[in-house]
Amino acid sequence: MKIVLMADNRKTELLVNFCIAYKTLLSKHQLISVYSTAKYLKSSVDIEVSGLNVDYMGGIEQLASRAEFDEIDCVIYLRDATSETENAPSDLLRVCDSNNIPFATNLATAEILILAIDRGDLDYRNWIKDSKVS
Repeated sequence: MKIVLMADNRKTELLVNFCIAYKTLLSKHQLISVYSTAKYLKSSVDIEVSGLNVDYMGGIEQLASRAEFDEIDCVIYLRDATSETENAPSDLLRVCDSNNIPFATNLATAEILILAIDRGDLDYRNWIKDSKVS
């Protein structure tokens, strides 16, 4: 599965802790983030994360485009609900909604999502991709 890992500035440390806790499960999948977050996760958690070599807003646009074409399977975007200026992921989350791509915006749903992936609950994503190729 292709999993996007992102966080608002005030939630970056929480994302690192999440990745440490679920490192074994996450390492089985292709992980994607914006360059700065990918670099930080690689150094802090020692997991392989593909970084989009663009700025934050450009990264959101690229990820939204990938979601539009079913090139990602889920998004874990830990948002800071107390910040009114952090509305950048709305395009990405809107595309996820319209394409039935699961996303988590807080720690509780991120844990549920990663455990569901591990159980195979999201294997239907592979069937969707296979049926589009045929």
